[in-house]
Amino acid sequence: AVVSTQSGHYGRDRRSPEELKSRLYVIFEGEEGQDAGGLLREWYQIIAREIFNPHYALFTTTPGDKVTYVCNSFSHYNPNHLDYFKFVGRVIAKAIYDNKHLDCYFSRSFYKHILGQSISFKDMEHEDYAFYKSMMFLLEHDLVEAGLDNLDFTMEIEEFGVTETRELKPNGHEIAVTNANKKEYVKLISQMKMTGSIRSQIKAFLDGFYDIIPKHLISIFSDTELELLISGLPTIDIEDLKANTEYHKFSLTSLQIQWFWRALRSFSQAERANFLQFVTGTSKVPLQGFSSLEGMNGVQKFQIHRDDRSTDRLPSAHTCFNQLDLPVYETYDKLRKNLLLAINECPEGFGLA
Repeated sequence: AVVSTQSGHYGRDRRSPEELKSRLYVIFEGEEGQDAGGLLREWYQIIAREIFNPHYALFTTTPGDKVTYVCNSFSHYNPNHLDYFKFVGRVIAKAIYDNKHLDCYFSRSFYKHILGQSISFKDMEHEDYAFYKSMMFLLEHDLVEAGLDNLDFTMEIEEFGVTETRELKPNGHEIAVTNANKKEYVKLISQMKMTGSIRSQIKAFLDGFYDIIPKHLISIFSDTELELLISGLPTIDIEDLKANTEYHKFSLTSLQIQWFWRALRSFSQAERANFLQFVTGTSKVPLQGFSSLEGMNGVQKFQIHRDDRSTDRLPSAHTCFNQLDLPVYETYDKLRKNLLLAINECPEGFGLA
């Protein structure tokens, strides 16, 4: 199949899925050059930039890190938005099919939608930390004592200055949130934020994606593996990361910190990528290096906090703050083993059906 492209112009693709599975040859209109693979790589790079072009209003950055993207719930102001989402789904799947990497980094919940996995409340911590904390407060406190006994099963959504109330379940405006049903409320409101408000956009994207790679084939991967399939393994400069790290109740000379950097240097590139995903939520390395690492409130360096609880615990992370909580392990081997276990297992909260 031949892709003819004018610089700065991108249309919706009309080719059949079988045509798109064949090898693509790219011709840039008005430019000379035979495509021996270089033009196709350039085409993918250009398309990856245009996917996030605000002019199309397809995607927006997550509040959690300003780096990863989610579907824009206001994308319907682009009248052809669902056609574009299907096109984007096809392009990303075709890039995986062609083993071409894209500079595209999505939220954890978006990868799970592609894989057909259930979304967990824990995913909200990375996408919208302030909302996540408010829901944690609700779960951990008595609603009457906290003055939160006036909630019902609805959610307010503001769209261009107009507030709309949406029900989380049938007759939700008549159902009070109580201590007995608040877990269901948190589940449904998180589901609405990460799925319900962008359901048509996700469906259109998946229709295009599954045209190229069927769901049963892509679903064998985890969300972190899918990110690396799309974006490739990053080159992680351990010395740059170390030079831009803050310590809390630790110091650079602490035995556990020396062991930590020794362990990280011993990791393979894939394990380093898993570590970066674990502590920041994405494998994306800032173009300007780790001094420009983004967090919830702007630039936020990687930080290691001392965890004085049991050394039987695994290290944990807070991705919105690029924060690793590291127990005071007694030996290097235990630190390295538990760190690898944590970044590969990534335990999560309860799932959303």
